[in-house]
Amino acid sequence: MIEARHLRVLRAVSATGSFSAAARELGCTQPAVSQQMKALEASAGTTLLIRTGREMRLTQAGEALVRHASGILAGLTAAEEEVAAIAGLRAGRVRLVSFPSGSSTLVPGALAALRAEHPGTRVSLVEAEPPRSVDLLREGDCDIALAFRYGATGGEWDDLVVRPLLTDRLIGLLPEGHRLAEAPSVSIGELAEESWIAGCPRCRRQLVEVCEESGFAPHIDFATDDYPAVMGLVGAGLGVAVLPELAVESVRPKGARAVPVEPAIEREIVALTLPDLARVPAVAATLDQLARTAAR
Repeated sequence: MIEARHLRVLRAVSATGSFSAAARELGCTQPAVSQQMKALEASAGTTLLIRTGREMRLTQAGEALVRHASGILAGLTAAEEEVAAIAGLRAGRVRLVSFPSGSSTLVPGALAALRAEHPGTRVSLVEAEPPRSVDLLREGDCDIALAFRYGATGGEWDDLVVRPLLTDRLIGLLPEGHRLAEAPSVSIGELAEESWIAGCPRCRRQLVEVCEESGFAPHIDFATDDYPAVMGLVGAGLGVAVLPELAVESVRPKGARAVPVEPAIEREIVALTLPDLARVPAVAATLDQLARTAAR
């Protein structure tokens, strides 16, 4: 039987070219490396290394085993992490991807609560807007994707576990001196002649669709994925915008007035994961905390 510790030694010898260098990399002695390589060759039933001068060269069988070693060791590491998580969330890792306004509003409270309850669980965070965040989840580059959509799209997430979090309403942003800045609400049609500042690509498409439904095409002067930049441009009197309420909450607009838009335009905020990952306790605990934070 081939043991994982022997594969780690073989990979180190292959990478460094000698028993002594491998021993330094692994933090053990040169005789220990030699003994483990002998044990591995006995298990494999063939020679794996040939000494050529001061260096070691892999045989064909050794090369084949090294090729498979990385995948085998990676699979074992993943299994160990999952087993540790199942044993009581004393360890575990969750890779979270979120869109920016979610990162600044939902994520901090959820991760603080998770750390307090399960200090051994580590969560990493990177930012991406959907659909890129959803692609990262399907490609195996994250465990949970915080995402949003405007209206249900049939089949879009059918292969995923969908945890609804909240409904986020779009809010109009007007310069403080705008004629409608003090209005209790504003309709999109009332802004038909305005210059527009658009947000992320998906929000931009939604803006165009909503304006077209109201009978006009918006004149977009500026487009940026950076919500504080949108607010700064509005505050400077360069145009109007509609932003998700989460985005408005995350940045205090200076020189801009937030006004409800009628009829209500909403987006669904969800946490997504893969069916197999949903059964991993660290992932499930993170989903629960995101849902609790969103409900507050």
